[in-house]
Parts: sequence; C-alpha cells; structure tokens
Amino acid sequence: MPDSLPSWDLSDLYDDKGTAAQDDLAQVQQRAKKLAEFSGKLTGKTGDELAGIITEYQAISEILSRIISHADLKFAADMAEAKNGQYAQDMREAAATLTSQLLFVELELATLAEEHYQEALKSPAFYAFQPWLRRLREGAKYQLEPRLEQMLVERSPAGRGAWTRLFDETAASLKFPFQGGEVSEAEILNQLTDKNPEIRKEAGLSLSGVMAENQRLFALILNVIAKDKEVDDRWRGFERPVSSRNLANDVDDKTVDALSDAVNARTGDIAHRYYQLKAGWMGMEKLNWWDRNAPLAGDDDKRFSWSEAREIVLQAFADFDPEMADIAKKFFDRGWIDAGVRSGKASGAFSHPTVPSVHPYILMNYDGRARDVMTLAHEMGHGVHQVLASHNGYLMSDTPLTLAETASVFAEMLAFRVLLESTDNPANRRFLLAGKIEDMLNTVVRQIAFHNFETAFHDARRSGEVSGEQLGDIWMDTQSAALGPAVRLEDSYRSVWAYIPHFVHSPFYVYAYAFGDCLVNALWQSYQNRSDDARPQFVTDYRGLLAAGGTVRYDSALQPFHLDATRPEFWHLGLDMVAGMIDELESLS
Repeated sequence: MPDSLPSWDLSDLYDDKGTAAQDDLAQVQQRAKKLAEFSGKLTGKTGDELAGIITEYQAISEILSRIISHADLKFAADMAEAKNGQYAQDMREAAATLTSQLLFVELELATLAEEHYQEALKSPAFYAFQPWLRRLREGAKYQLEPRLEQMLVERSPAGRGAWTRLFDETAASLKFPFQGGEVSEAEILNQLTDKNPEIRKEAGLSLSGVMAENQRLFALILNVIAKDKEVDDRWRGFERPVSSRNLANDVDDKTVDALSDAVNARTGDIAHRYYQLKAGWMGMEKLNWWDRNAPLAGDDDKRFSWSEAREIVLQAFADFDPEMADIAKKFFDRGWIDAGVRSGKASGAFSHPTVPSVHPYILMNYDGRARDVMTLAHEMGHGVHQVLASHNGYLMSDTPLTLAETASVFAEMLAFRVLLESTDNPANRRFLLAGKIEDMLNTVVRQIAFHNFETAFHDARRSGEVSGEQLGDIWMDTQSAALGPAVRLEDSYRSVWAYIPHFVHSPFYVYAYAFGDCLVNALWQSYQNRSDDARPQFVTDYRGLLAAGGTVRYDSALQPFHLDATRPEFWHLGLDMVAGMIDELESLS
C-alpha cells in the first residue's frame, strides 16, 4: 500500500495568505491598457519596434497565465470547495477581458504584409520570435474580423468555459455506490484493476450506473460544446472538426489520418489478438468489459509504496540521462506533486506547465499499482520536458501535443524497462509485459477508438443534437470495433463515454496519445539499435528535442533520428513493436 502521499505547495505561484495575485492582476490591467494603444498601428513598425511590443505582450501573458494557473490548480485540488470554483471563474473572466484587449497583437502580426514581415525579420530581436510567428501566420487564413475575435474571447468564460466548469464540478461531486458505501470517481476507477472479479464487476456497474443516471446532463454538455465548436470551425473555414486541433498541434490532417488509418488497420493484429489471449488466460470465453484491465491469474497485484515509485522513476531517468533525473528529483523534494486520492479532487492525472518563470505541478491519484507507477513516470516526463523547454520563454515554451506526449510516453518506457530488467523470473516478466502491452493498447488503440467516437459524434452533431441514446450507439460501435470479439460490451457499457473529460475539455485531444506512443516506439528502437558509443549522442539529441519546446515542428524535430512521420510505414513501425511484444508474451505463456 502507498505510504504517506504528497500534496503540492502552490506558494511558488502565490501565497494564499496575501493579495499578490490581485496585485499582479491590477498591474497587468494597467500594462495591458498601455499596450493596447498600439492596436491597429503595427503596420509600419520596424522589426525592433515589433519585437518590443511582442516582449511586453509575452510578459503580460505570462503574469496572466501565472494567475490562472494558481486558480486552476486550487480548483483541481478541491473542486467541491465553492470558493475555489468562484476564484477560478473570477480569474478566468478577468483574464478573458484582458486577453481580448491584447488580441490585436497576434491578429495583426499574423496578417502583416509578407514584404513587411520579411523586412522585419532582419531585426535579430524580431527574428528570435520567428517560430512563434510562423505558427501565427500559418493560422492567419482562419482568423475572423478583429472585433469578432475579441468578442469570442470575452464571452468564452460564460460560454464554453461555463459548460466545462459545469462538467468538472458535476463529475467531482458524483458519488459511486461501492461495498455498502460511496466513493469518488478516481476510487471507483482504481477498483477496475482489482484482482477480485466480483469487485471489478461491482465497480464497473457502479461507474456505468452513475454515468447513466447523469447521461442526460453530460449529453447536453457535450452537444453544446460540439455546437460551439462547429460554429467556430464554420466561421473560420476549417474543413473538418479535427482540423482546428491539428493546426494547434502543428500537424497536418494527412499525417493524423495516416496514424488513425494505420491503427484501425492493425486492431485485429494487436488488440483483438491480445484480448483473446487474455480471455484464455483468465479461463473465460470472453472478457467482460470491466475485466479488460484485470491483473492476470497468478499476478499478486503488487502495490508500490510512494517511496518505491519515486526510486523507480528517478532510476529510470538517471540510467538514461542524469541531467533529466536531477530535474525529476526536484518535483519530489520541493512539493511540486499532489498524489493523494480524495473526494472533490480532479480525477486522472496531469502535469500543468504553469509559467516558465516558476515550474510545473503534477497531479495524480496514486493507488500503488504498477499502472500508477507508469502514470507517475508519464507525468514526470511531461514535467521534465516543460522544465527543459522553459528557457524558450512563455510564447515558445509550450509544445504541441504531438511532441508533448512523446516526452511522457518515452518516460513511461524508461520506467517500464527498469521494472522489466529487475527480474529474470519468467512469470514476473510475463506479468510486466502484459501490463505494458495493456498500457500501449490503452494509449494507442483505445485513444484512436476515442478519436473515432469523437469524429462520428461531431459529424452527427452537424445534423442536429445527438441524444444520449445515440451517443451510446456511437460509443458501442467504435469501441467494439477496437476491442474485438473477445471483449463483451453489454448494455451497461453504453454510458461509459460520459466520464472521459477530454471530450469536453479538449475535443480531438486524444489522438496525440497514440501519436506520441507510436513515435516513442520508433525512437526507442532507434535508441536500442545504436551501439554503446552512439547512445550518448541519442541522449543529447533527445534532450535537444525536448528543450526545443514549441520552436520546431515534429518533422524537423525527428530529423536527427532519421525518422519521417509523414510516411505511412512509420506508424506501422511503432505498431510492429506492440505486435512483437505480444509475440514474446505468447512465447512465455
């Protein structure tokens, strides 16, 4: 069982006892008012003058983000506390008002005449922002008239933002009947990996039952979010629902389609085959849906204390790169992690980058299972990445999801290898391999199945509101295709879509997990295939990839590794690794 679990110390952002956040807000309101005097006047400015405007815009944006980060993290730690929700909403509304005032900076820079832009790039100070400017200008054709853009930003807290808040607060307040009592969502999800089949069944039916009871509200929220997105996409001229996300991820539609097509084509070879094997190992003709992540027979469902998890993760980084291990150690030593499971706390896990001048914070719900160790490694990968990229400054430290998830999944692989190499017992190796394969299936096949669900739903939404019953139909169709005939998806599974927060928070976010996993598999094979003498250069190149943050596209970032994600065979290379691990698992059975 886990020992004492840490909670984070947010004082590096703001001290709750003071008024520093309010003071900063008042300061940026004055600075924003002064900067807004340049609205409509960027045409004709020299490169140096434009660089000065961008520098001030970046400084104001960072302070605003620091305020919002503090509010959001307090809210995530305890969503049941009304004052936390109020604080977060107040800060979001204030930030939206300020952001709308400064929107002209990005809008006008994006549409500068090409001749003016090229001349301005001759200024070293302006050229330093070129990676950020490139992304701005690539999105210029999707911009609306400035006053419309301003209106959309100002109304977001009372529009989409309000619906997202409603989802979060409702989800956090849900109680799930379990063994004569009530538990949180995070706790009920943890029970789905219990070794006792009756506990898994009770947990699964409790999850689906509560989601079914709230399906009408969650369906309404999802429909509103989707309609809001459809209107925004239509006005901007995006061809498909996924296209705006792809632009934000700095990746083209064709590459994402190639990933999705490759995974969908290989579900039989990997997911269907694995779950058939697992059903046999568990003495079942078919797995019940709540048994999908059950430990294998003979697996003692070992629990890792927090200190053990800490050592595994730190060793994983140290064996690969001591510099990255030193960064990871700070998260444990300086109160940058909130790991406990408690009522009102946000479910799942994340690493929040906050701002470059501070540091990231990690949230997770640690229960001591091997998967929790992998989750810790995953989020630590994000955290280390965010620290390494922070030197790029606020505007260019943020990394598109496609590469951001690469960092997290690579860290998982490092931690898994530590666990795998720590045993030569065939049975233990089998259990570890099975766990890793399941994690990969959850990251690749399951997330693409989620992507398929979103695609089908958003397409259907364009013809009118989609009922909870229809959402259940889409969910069952897409998930059964991914999981295959060896997993029994009975009617109780129809409402399970409702607990996935990404569908509400960030439509079409989920494919980035699969993108990152397949990319990591290719990177890992490149690392493994190198001689001992060549591996230090790989480490240097990989650290450089992370440190680049948002300054390079995924295709440029992969050039030192001689990998090309635009080629369909690239994705199959990553999937081949999963299939190979299933082959090894079969040989150990």
